Amino acid sequence: MEERISLLEDKNVKILQVEEETELRFFQNEGILQEISDSIRKSNIRIIGIPEGEGREKEAESLFKEIIAENFPNMGMVSDLQINEVNRMCNFINVKRPSPRHIIVKMAKVWDKQRILGAARYKKINYRGSPVRLSADFSAETSQARREWNNIFKILKDKNFQPRILLSSKTFPQIR
Repeated sequence: MEERISLLEDKNVKILQVEEETELRFFQNEGILQEISDSIRKSNIRIIGIPEGEGREKEAESLFKEIIAENFPNMGMVSDLQINEVNRMCNFINVKRPSPRHIIVKMAKVWDKQRILGAARYKKINYRGSPVRLSADFSAETSQARREWNNIFKILKDKNFQPRILLSSKTFPQIR
């Protein structure tokens, strides 16, 4: 009788260990999937706030080039930009209130994206008088995590701390 009880307890312990390992693999795979999604999107720029009617008149690519030419005339890079793809992204559509769809611009070079976002950080971007926002395109999980940490960083900055995000060791190659 005691042997049967001990065998059942051993089986129960093994099942619990397998479940813990499966759960751990699940969380690791979610993290890997998020990293892959962000690496695919690393050359994308998201344009937020262009009215819906404006996009129907023009092609989205020419609309993006017009925004860059209007707001950054000194950069002289409109002709140098290499754009792979431009799409309007559907987000939640409220029938009672027309909300503009975001435009996703896939750049050929990450460097172009960094130059544009770096310049946009210090200047208010307008398109025909209406404010427009340029931001990096991240996965939904990464954007949510940034929003959650944003409040913590604000509190720390108000208390004269200098918060920093430390990158994990798997971000950088290991030298041995």
